[in-house]
Amino acid sequence: MLSSAEVAEFLRAHDNYLILTHKRPDGDTLGCAAALALMLRGAGKTAALLPNEEVTESYAPYLEGLWAAEGYAWDTVVSVDLAARNLFPKNAEPLRERVDLAIDHHPSYEGFAARCCVRPECAACGEILYEVALALGQLTPAVALPLYVAVATDTGCFVYSNVTANTHRVAAALMETGIDCRAVNKRHFRTKSKKRLALEGRLLRDMEFFDGGRVVVVQVPQALRRELALREDDMEDLAALGGQVEGTDCSITMREQPDGAWKISLRSGARVNATEVCKKFGGGGHRAASGCVIEGMDGEAAKRAIVDAVLEAAGDA
Repeated sequence: MLSSAEVAEFLRAHDNYLILTHKRPDGDTLGCAAALALMLRGAGKTAALLPNEEVTESYAPYLEGLWAAEGYAWDTVVSVDLAARNLFPKNAEPLRERVDLAIDHHPSYEGFAARCCVRPECAACGEILYEVALALGQLTPAVALPLYVAVATDTGCFVYSNVTANTHRVAAALMETGIDCRAVNKRHFRTKSKKRLALEGRLLRDMEFFDGGRVVVVQVPQALRRELALREDDMEDLAALGGQVEGTDCSITMREQPDGAWKISLRSGARVNATEVCKKFGGGGHRAASGCVIEGMDGEAAKRAIVDAVLEAAGDA
């Protein structure tokens, strides 16, 4: 297990980097990847990101000029915020056993890389990349902006239970570089499309409650997506919606995929270890925030399966 300083030493000693992000990329994986590419380029290295076709419009501006061109000759592969082999995008699957360095903060990290820096105590992978940027002497405003995006979005703008004092110290240090964090916060936390607002209205109306109202389930079938003509941008961070309901301590968000599988996002309080629940379905993540995919079931069966797993984990608590 490498420290942040040892990660910096490794990065200085190698070159021609290909940086991997995970499926359904969020702000943490994309912000970290962008920041890493920029700090490596600033240190005189060649670095680019493996294209990820699932990037949404809200995050695309941070990646401009950083994607690897066709035929890019890489030597060193680094993954960021990528915990499991099943989270490799399709074009990255051939690299599952070829990763030279994994930088991650998930306790469920699967150990696929030759070397790793995994810090589960960090609320966002961006906290680790901040330390790497300092060690490389590359904490510039250009690097700080995507790192702020990484930390802010992965913590729900600093409100999730795994946020620590260090998370706030990192955010403050990034802000002190002079970045426009107000614009970031407005874009990602205070702006919703009309379609998103319509979606939230439907989900609030149709959400279901279990376990005396402590467990809430939100389902987004493909039929609803087609009816409202939703884009991926309209459905970002839906997992936070159910947990806002008074009296709940566990929210299950289910999104039907085009192939009929159900992507599950589980957010839990102290009663339920979300990681252990999602592991039963091949997923993982953090104790309070994990995910998995349930295949081969319709919506009702998948809902019953994940709810039963949550209630079993909760026991008599």
